[in-house]
Amino acid sequence: MKIGDKVSVLDDTITGVITGIHKDVVSVLTTDDFIMQYAKNELIIINNFFFKEVMLSKDISDIISEKETKKVIKSKRIKPKKRSVSLMEVDLHIHQLITKFKGLNNHEILTIQLETVKKQLDFAIMKKIQRIVFIHGVGEGVLRMELEFLLKRYENVKYYDADYQKYGVGATEVYIFQKKNT
Repeated sequence: MKIGDKVSVLDDTITGVITGIHKDVVSVLTTDDFIMQYAKNELIIINNFFFKEVMLSKDISDIISEKETKKVIKSKRIKPKKRSVSLMEVDLHIHQLITKFKGLNNHEILTIQLETVKKQLDFAIMKKIQRIVFIHGVGEGVLRMELEFLLKRYENVKYYDADYQKYGVGATEVYIFQKKNT
């Protein structure tokens, strides 16, 4: 490497001519007419913009591999987008709704459960709670069918089976679409 050699910078798209060498520091006049200083191992000699085979008795691939810093990147698992909205749970088992349920027939129990659904759904709409999980249990499926029939009356909701891992098959999640204020 000597004054007047054409060089290229390994880590950048800068090329130029060597104007001075002091120990391991090389001054380069770039094609943009700036004088920049680089370490010898950061430069590659070029001849008519073609690389020479050897520079400083090192192979070019060795120099490039020296420059490449191997970073160990820990990949964070990005969870699927969870709605950052509040979740309300309503357990529709009769013993969770009233204390004295002995002597009630199935129709009366179902009526109490459906009234609870209506009240809680209206409350959630009013308070802008977007997700409700109604825990209805498995049973014979009557409450679930009535719940779905009731939810079909609402235009601004969609419903689906709740998270199986958390609730099993005995729960329905309701998503409430909130009206935008204009």
